[in-house]
Amino acid sequence: MSPSLREIGSVRSAAVVNAAIRALWEKSGSRLSPADEARYQQLLVEWAAALAAERTEADEADEEPGAAGATAGSPRAGAVLRLARAA
Repeated sequence: MSPSLREIGSVRSAAVVNAAIRALWEKSGSRLSPADEARYQQLLVEWAAALAAERTEADEADEEPGAAGATAGSPRAGAVLRLARAA
């Protein structure tokens, strides 16, 4: 099996990136400067990549023989990032 993105260190966890996004919004007072907006967009891309990597890892774990809790059709709860942009 090839190493995951997390194993080679190229992706932070979705939770860590989500915390960075929340910190950016908190620091900005919910009004992003152009530089903060650019950073926010980068973080969103990173968050989506991290979430996809985590889902891939979970899917691979479910496919391994004898994986605990692996049942066909079992629902997976995924993290959802909901941020409202300031008007």
